[in-house]
Order: sequence, then structure tokens, then C-alpha cells
Amino acid sequence: MLKQLHIQNYALIDRLEIEFQNGFSVITGETGAGKSIILGAIGLLLGQRADSKAIKNGSSRCTLEALFDVKDCGMDGFFEKNNLDFDGQECIIRREVSATGKSRAFVNDTPVQLGQLKELGEMLIDVHSQHQNLLLNREDFQLSVIDILAHDKAETKTYRKIYNEFRETERQLKQAEAEAERNRADEDFLAFQLQQLEEARLRSGEQEELEQEADLLTHAEEIKSTLFQAGTLLEGDEDGLLNRLKNSKRMLDSLCNVFPAAEELAARTESCYIELKDIAAEISAQAEQVEFNPERLDYVNDRLNTLYALQQKHHVTHTEELITLADQYRERLETVAHSDDLLRSLTEKKEHLYQEVLKAAAVLTQMRKAAAAQAEKQMRERLIPLGIPNVRFKVELSKCELPDATGTDKINFLFSANKNGTLQPISQVASGGEIARVMLSLKAMISGAVQLPTIIFDEIDTGVSGHIAEKMALIMQEMGACNRQVISITHLPQIAALGAVHYKVYKEDNEQGTTSHIIRLNEAQRIEEIAHMLSGATLTEAAVDNARALLKLKKDTSAT
Repeated sequence: MLKQLHIQNYALIDRLEIEFQNGFSVITGETGAGKSIILGAIGLLLGQRADSKAIKNGSSRCTLEALFDVKDCGMDGFFEKNNLDFDGQECIIRREVSATGKSRAFVNDTPVQLGQLKELGEMLIDVHSQHQNLLLNREDFQLSVIDILAHDKAETKTYRKIYNEFRETERQLKQAEAEAERNRADEDFLAFQLQQLEEARLRSGEQEELEQEADLLTHAEEIKSTLFQAGTLLEGDEDGLLNRLKNSKRMLDSLCNVFPAAEELAARTESCYIELKDIAAEISAQAEQVEFNPERLDYVNDRLNTLYALQQKHHVTHTEELITLADQYRERLETVAHSDDLLRSLTEKKEHLYQEVLKAAAVLTQMRKAAAAQAEKQMRERLIPLGIPNVRFKVELSKCELPDATGTDKINFLFSANKNGTLQPISQVASGGEIARVMLSLKAMISGAVQLPTIIFDEIDTGVSGHIAEKMALIMQEMGACNRQVISITHLPQIAALGAVHYKVYKEDNEQGTTSHIIRLNEAQRIEEIAHMLSGATLTEAAVDNARALLKLKKDTSAT
């Protein structure tokens, strides 16, 4: 239930604070006074897109805040899912819109996304505006009404799970068929490509080994000559470095008795001699191994040319990529070989799920048929007192050619207001006033099933007056009596008089401009407001007496 509404710097509103009550309340005011502004503010709080143009001129931002009583509304799951603070009793929604167009939303002081706000808003308030009467033209709205009455939420969830699995399998089958067709068309090409790669006997790391060997063989003579020269510098007969080190070590040994420091120097020289002698031996051995082999070089170059040619053909830069490509060709050919098994498996799964879809849809159909019969009976009972004595209302159920996300049923509301009149789709034959009465009756019928805490009717009385308006007000009064909050924005005195609480929206002009306000009327103010609604700008005694009579009717109906 909406308990409090705070609006600041929005449209024509400077600052507005209003408390709302449970039960049936009404809001009245002249055209253009600002009733739609208040509805727009509530819409923003429920997650509608923000527009910086709605900010009051001269202000940098507007702030909207609402306090809701949500105990016993079963919303714990939403707050838990979205990790929002919740005391089980109240919920505060705040929306801020800046002049730059940026918007922020908060639930219990925690920032939330617009989608979260919209989801919560749909659980808190149903705003029925005049344009919603157009919903009667839509099959999805008519189906949703029947589903609400059928209490088939669990069955619908089960059906959609099976249906989604069926559609996913259907998608997989189409994809597998297309892929199998492509692979079959490419089978000979793939086999030829794979054969060529397999004949190349590709080996991981081979390219690097061959490239190193090619470098070695190409420079073999240069390498051998250089190694020989380096060895000669170390092991030359007289001028070689090893001979010089040996003589140096001998000289140092001769000084050991008279110069003790020479002993360590001799030892270090001997260590260098041993290391260099080992290096000289290694140089000699490496030089012996290096041979210029033209035949081997030709083989290595031919092999590398084969690898390079394959890389160029397949638009890759390394042998490892050729190996990967061969694996992919092999896998695709394997897929072609087993595609029939996969297609058979997916086809069988699809057929099985299709039968499961039909079974789940049949359950929904039976529940909808029962709900349709209930709706026909209740709508007749509600519409006859609303001034359509010869009403006929029928819910036509027909089968879809193929199942869709909602089942296999098509719903069409048929209507006739005249005796012996032909039943036709309601949007084609009902007048504006009749559609308003039908929509109110539908809302009253489904409101209990939905358990929505607050319903706002924005001029649902369009096209009706007098006694019929009074009957519509009694329906809204009845809805408000079921632990629910019903607010009606109306221009009809018959409806305004039956509200338990009456609010008035009005405009004031001052030096700063025009501002909108809303106040809760006391008894005397209600009499005056309703009298003006009856007689216009000029207040007559007859209108005042009539207003008192209408308010007395409210007391009488409340007492009963």
C-alpha cells in the first residue's frame, strides 16, 4: 500500500507531501490542475524512463520518494534475490533526476538498476490509465487475464521450461543439419587437404631443427676453419697460449721457497691451464664433427621448402599451425562420419520434447477452459448492474497451429451489449463507455487473484455518468474493502462521493509562476468540491444539497 508520496521540483510541483490511506480513495481536480503530473511522478518511481524536461524550471534536479507498506505482500524473495535491506514491513523508493538527464534510483537507500525498480514497481502498483483500454485489442492481455483466473502459474512455468528445451533442441538440430550439409559438400576437399598434410609427415619442433641444421651446413667450411684457428691459438707448439701458461706456472713454482705468495698464483695459473686445455680439446672435437655435406643440405632445404609451401597454401606461419589444421580436418571428417547418428539423436529428442510440450499445453488448456467459464459467468454478473442488461460475454478458445511460448491456445473476448446481438471481438463492437465498464469488471475480477496491494484508476469512468458511475464506484469501493488500496482519479461526482478519502489537486499562480498542489479534503470541503463538480464554477444551493445527498449515500453504503 502507498502510504506517503514526496515530490520536489517536478513539473509544476515545488514541493508536495501527501499521505494515502487504505481502502477506496478518490482524487479530483480541474483539467490541467496536475493530476497527470502526480501520475507521472508515480510512474517514474515505478521504473519509467526519466526525462530532464520534467524537472521544474530553474531547478537542477527533482526528487521523488514513496513509502510503501508491504507486510503480508510476499515480497521477501525479491529483496533477497536483489540483496536489498528489508524489514518485512515497509519499503522506500527514491528516484532522483538531474537537469543533465542522469537518473538514480534507490530502494531502502540502496542504489538499484532501472530493471530492478520496474520489477518491484509491478509488484506494488497497477496504474490503469485510459490508454490501457486498448489492451482489450491484444490477445496476450486477454490470455493473461484467463491465466490469472486459472491460477496456472506453476503449470505455465513447467510448460515454458519444456517449451524452451524443445526450441533449443530444434535450434541445435537445424544447426547440425546445416553443418552436416556443409561438411558433406566439403568432404572430398577436406579429405584431399588432410591427405596432403598427412603425407608431409609433420612433426612438432621439426621446423626449428631443420632451420638450425640448414644454417650449420651452409656455413660448415667457415665454422671448421674458424674452430681450427681458435684451437691453434690455444695449442700452438711454441706460441700457443697453453705452452705460455705452462712456462708461467713453472716460473712461479721456482719462487715458492723465497716468495710464499707465488704458491697461490701458481695454483691459479694451473687452474686456468686445465680449463683452457679442456676448451682446446672441445674445440678440436667440434671441428672434427663439422663436415660440409651437400647432399644433406639439399635434403634439409627441400624439406623446409615443402613445409613453407604448405604454410603459404594454408595461410599460416608455422608448422605447429599445420598440425592443428590437420587435426581440425580430421575432426570435421569424423563429424561427417557420425553426423547421421547425431541428427538421428537430435530428431528423436525433438520429437519426444514436442510430445511433452503438447502434454503440458493440454494441462494449461483444461485449466484455461475452466477459468474461461468462470470469467464468462462473473463478467455477466458484474456488467448487468453496470447498465448492460443484455450483455453476452464469451471467452473463445481456439487452437494454435503450432505451440508457442504461451501454449497452444488463442484467446478472444467476444462481446455483445444488445439482445440477440451477434458476438464479435470486444474491441470491434464495444463503445468507449462499455469498454471502460468491461475493463473495470476485469480488474475487479482479477485483482483478488493477483493480490496487488495498490490499484490506481485514471479516469476509468470515461463515457459513463449518473447511476452507472455510482455502480462503478461501488465496485471500486468493494475492491478497496478487501485489504487493498484503490485510488480513482475521476471527474464524476458520483464516484468522488463514494471514496473513503477525497484528495483535490489544484493550481496556484504567484510571482514565481504556476504550481500544483494536492490536499486532503475535510467534510465541508468535500461538499463544496462535489457541488462544483455537479454545477460547475457557479455554486448553487441545489448542487450543495445534491452533494450532501451523494455523501450520505457513501455513509449508507459504508454502513451496510
